[in-house]
Amino acid sequence: MADQNNSQIKDRDIGEEMRESFMDYAMSIIVSRALPDVRDGLKPVHRRILFAMSELGMAPDKPYKKSARIVGEVIGKYHPHGDSAVYETMVRMAQDFSMRYMLVDGHGNFGSIDGDMAAAMRYTEARLSKIAMEMLRDINKDTIDFIPNYDGEEHEPVVLPARYPNLLVNGVGGIAVGMATNIPPHNLGEVIDGVHAMIENPDIDSLELMEYIKGPDFPTSGFILGRSGIRQAYQTGRGTVTMRARTTIEEVNNKARIIVHEIPYQVNKARLVEKIAELVREKKIEGITDLRDESDRSGMRIVIELRRDVNPNVVLNNLYKHTSMQSNFGINMLAIVNNEPKILSLRDVLYHYLQHQITVIRRRTEFELRKAEARAHILEGLRIALDHIDEIIALIRASATTDAAREGLIERFELSHDQAQAILDMRLQRLTGLEREKIENEYNELLAKIAEYREILANEHLVLEIIRDELQEIKDRYNDERRTEITVGEESILDEDLIPREDVVVTITHTGYIKRLPVSTYRSQKRGGRGVVGMDTKDEDFVEHLFVTNTHNYLMFFTDKGKVYRLKAYEIPELGRTARGTPIINMIQIEQGETVNAVIEVEEFESEKFLFFATKHGVVKKTPLDDYVNIRKGGLIAIHLREDDSLIEVKLTDGKQEMILGTAHGMSIRFSEDDVRSMGRSATGVKGINLDEEDSVIGMDIVDSELEVLIVTANGYGKRTPVSDYRIQSRGGKGIKTINITEKNGPVVSLKVVKNEEDLMIITTSGTLMRMSMEGISTMGRNTQGVRLIHTREDDSVATVCRTDKTEEEELEAMEDVALISESGALSEDAADPVTDDNEENSLEDLDTDSESEE
Repeated sequence: MADQNNSQIKDRDIGEEMRESFMDYAMSIIVSRALPDVRDGLKPVHRRILFAMSELGMAPDKPYKKSARIVGEVIGKYHPHGDSAVYETMVRMAQDFSMRYMLVDGHGNFGSIDGDMAAAMRYTEARLSKIAMEMLRDINKDTIDFIPNYDGEEHEPVVLPARYPNLLVNGVGGIAVGMATNIPPHNLGEVIDGVHAMIENPDIDSLELMEYIKGPDFPTSGFILGRSGIRQAYQTGRGTVTMRARTTIEEVNNKARIIVHEIPYQVNKARLVEKIAELVREKKIEGITDLRDESDRSGMRIVIELRRDVNPNVVLNNLYKHTSMQSNFGINMLAIVNNEPKILSLRDVLYHYLQHQITVIRRRTEFELRKAEARAHILEGLRIALDHIDEIIALIRASATTDAAREGLIERFELSHDQAQAILDMRLQRLTGLEREKIENEYNELLAKIAEYREILANEHLVLEIIRDELQEIKDRYNDERRTEITVGEESILDEDLIPREDVVVTITHTGYIKRLPVSTYRSQKRGGRGVVGMDTKDEDFVEHLFVTNTHNYLMFFTDKGKVYRLKAYEIPELGRTARGTPIINMIQIEQGETVNAVIEVEEFESEKFLFFATKHGVVKKTPLDDYVNIRKGGLIAIHLREDDSLIEVKLTDGKQEMILGTAHGMSIRFSEDDVRSMGRSATGVKGINLDEEDSVIGMDIVDSELEVLIVTANGYGKRTPVSDYRIQSRGGKGIKTINITEKNGPVVSLKVVKNEEDLMIITTSGTLMRMSMEGISTMGRNTQGVRLIHTREDDSVATVCRTDKTEEEELEAMEDVALISESGALSEDAADPVTDDNEENSLEDLDTDSESEE
């Protein structure tokens, strides 16, 4: 016994055994489970479900039957795998959002596009859909081969007749070992038109077929962006198409809302809504105030409510970027061809399907021919019997047994066994004249059919005509309109592409609130107009910067830490005329303790323009503007500062200006910009003024010979001095005196080049704010201590001095061009006031409060 066991043991290299075993397993998975057959577009489990339902008589005109019964039939006879896999496959075949043309007609809960699971198989019912019957039609006419099932007791089809190209029409997805397939669904009519075109022109290529088959047609509709991915997939078998949701923008109560009507294929609607909510919570998408799913039986409807100040197109573009409202479908047209997996082009798929149909039609015709010939053979025997009826009756009566009668007929009239048996089985009623005529007519019809069948088998052109006619019949019966719209490719839309180019007014308050308004809000006035309120600010706040810019221009924000941040003008919220604005700290990612000291408006980053910097320790630097073209979201180092130094001012120049610096100890220096060579962004700079110990620079400005230099000291004194009193010196000197510093007036806190048509805002350390006209400040020489501008207490001093527009009560200079607003600040009372929404203002107040607490 031991010798017998030893004789059955074979030595085997483990590496070779593993290799061969794995390859056998892989091929079994590839051919028998995971990949579709190119002929009917079905994987084995799909094919077995349809065949089992057909065998159970579950036609569309028959009652529904329990899904559990179908699953039991499939796993009991054909599919030796788990029942859950079979049921899940059947469920998908009954979902209108998964299949372009459903093959199973489900009754009950078969899941939803929100990812809800189908009810258990014991609760649901199903039957074949009408179009599924076209997949099975003529299956009993020897059109396809059958093989034994897994236990050899039953037989199952190798492939279904598939009266339409199901591989393209419904698509398929599957993962095998080392390979995967992902074929999108298509429009039935377009695919049939493609087959017709191939019948007309067998040499047609994939690009020419695209005239008929435009691209995938997903059951969930939506858009496909561009044709390049489709073209690549159809030519090579691999490609990627970009799908996008179908949306509309509605205006309700002066606010916009985005309505999502259709979503990309295989996107879970509930997860999409959750993702949008998550992005809003994380502030990755700004401007969404409410999100609702109002979908019902009539269709999909996701409502995204927006704030009044946001551009809905920008929000929509961000939704496309960050959510599955825009997603990709990777096409991989892999299918089984002659028991081998192959990547197929569009032409390859239609070619193999057409060859399958030629085989089906020929085998069906051969089956019909055999059947007709067999019947004609019987009728020939009956005709002989009718011609010799008396002799046949006598022969039968004289025979002792049926077998003897049969043998006598065969021998006497040279009949076949089947003919003789048919005569014996013939009823006496067939002897009537009418019955004899029916036999003759049937025989003649059969002869005509036999001739037709033989002609079909001898002429492939007739076979192709039959395929064409039957496909056209299916198209006429089941075709519908294309659902997925193919648009011009817009894969790389930027936010700014969605923003119209228009002039806007940007205002920034002293405490850091920013907003933009349409230029029409500030319509120019003639002299004598009263103006309108430009912003509803708090008592301790006022507009410090007001300028006209274009929505596509850049705003550069420079901080005391030497960093620069950047926004496009359209990114600044557009608010009502009296709204306070949005805190700048909510718009740019400045660090804690960092303050914005300068704002520069830039249309383009031209190399001929420069940024001129001044620091507290008297360092100046000039850098080409185009060095700052790439500013990250988290900011960029604009100037490298030495220890304990800080950036106090930045000016945009053409490289040919004159600059003036002022110090706390009352010194100033005026020098040509040419004295400062251009240097890189990371440079520290050069000495602008030679400071005494404990002295520091408090201001810098561009010199205008027709204007005056304003000096304000800590104890509230100030004066104006003509620019001509400041001679031009070389950079780096100690400069000249700009004001007489005494204990009475205190150190200098501000130096600015000013004009009469401005107001002066003075803020003290205790929070006291005073506004005065620039014209009311005395003009004096450099070597004076100035006049009192504001009374300060012993424990108080001037903290900040700012220029601002004229007060609204004062008359405004006549303006013919609205662009002059940045000079005069004209605000038209006659202009149409934007509608103010109370809720919006309340929400803005809440936002302001939160921002102040952050500061």
